[in-house]
Amino acid sequence: MKNYFIIVFSVLCLWACDKENNPEEEQEDGEETYDFVVAKDGSGDFESVQEAFDAVKFNLDQKTYIFVKNGTYKEVLRLPENKNNIVLIGEEADKVILTFDNFASKINPETGEEFGTSGSSSNYIYGDDFYAENISFENSAGPVGQALAIYINGDKAVFANCNFLGWQDTVYTGRSRQYFEDCYIEGSTDFIFGPSTSFFENCELFTKGGSAITAASTEEYVEFGYVFNNCKINGEANNITTLGRPWRPYAAVAFLNTEMSASIEPRGWDNWGDEENEETARYVEFQNSGEGASPNQRVEWLTQISSAEAEGFSISNVLGTTYENPPIQDNWNPKKVIEEVGDKL
Repeated sequence: MKNYFIIVFSVLCLWACDKENNPEEEQEDGEETYDFVVAKDGSGDFESVQEAFDAVKFNLDQKTYIFVKNGTYKEVLRLPENKNNIVLIGEEADKVILTFDNFASKINPETGEEFGTSGSSSNYIYGDDFYAENISFENSAGPVGQALAIYINGDKAVFANCNFLGWQDTVYTGRSRQYFEDCYIEGSTDFIFGPSTSFFENCELFTKGGSAITAASTEEYVEFGYVFNNCKINGEANNITTLGRPWRPYAAVAFLNTEMSASIEPRGWDNWGDEENEETARYVEFQNSGEGASPNQRVEWLTQISSAEAEGFSISNVLGTTYENPPIQDNWNPKKVIEEVGDKL
């Protein structure tokens, strides 16, 4: 009998060790870290990202971690207000594609009217403190006019190693703050537009031509609009676009330490057909390089800043206050958010 118990005990120990080193087949490596897993093939908790969003409770203080397996998820995705602190992690950035094909002049079958620009988006983010990594946000309608890949209205959104794919009006950023790091953004006319305060760090912009890359509508009381630092701009051809044109008079855009291809016209900026915008638009450049930099050929109403002035365009200065009027300093630091998610995963 004593030998029997020794044998049973040994078998149990071996089984426990094997289970620790080799998780069950249905629980793939790392998935235990996540609250929900989305998989097209049915191997996760849900087959669509929207189902995962719907499963998240409102007004949560802690983060909800969602893992998305490779696949093309064709759905209009909506993250409503008060569904905050969602972390969306893709398996591979180029292989997790959240897409749809609406566009502004397309007829909405539910209303019988056109979708309009804001109604054309494939993805809507209204919840605060949203985090996305290794995700492609796409509008696949093609060159058909305004067709948003993503509409971001939630405050303090972070995008790391994400792709934004489309043509005109690819990315809309609302009255809130966003941080983009190591992202790829493509489009034609005004493919980054809106009133937000957004910081783009080490991102690649690819222009397919059109009036401008940015169309900022920054409010007058907001100090910073779009800030691009250590980015790269490439394009389909030479002299096919400008860096920005003011959607609203006080548009604020800054390009710092950015490598610009010859796709950028030497003048650099456009006044949207209104000379009065030249008195109010806040366009800034600092130490850009490449064939498209052309500092001596830029429009006269551009501001070329000094090294001391460039120090003011730090992440902490740009994103450390809210979009409220008057702004409130809350010292938001997206780098800490990225670090927190990295430690968790």
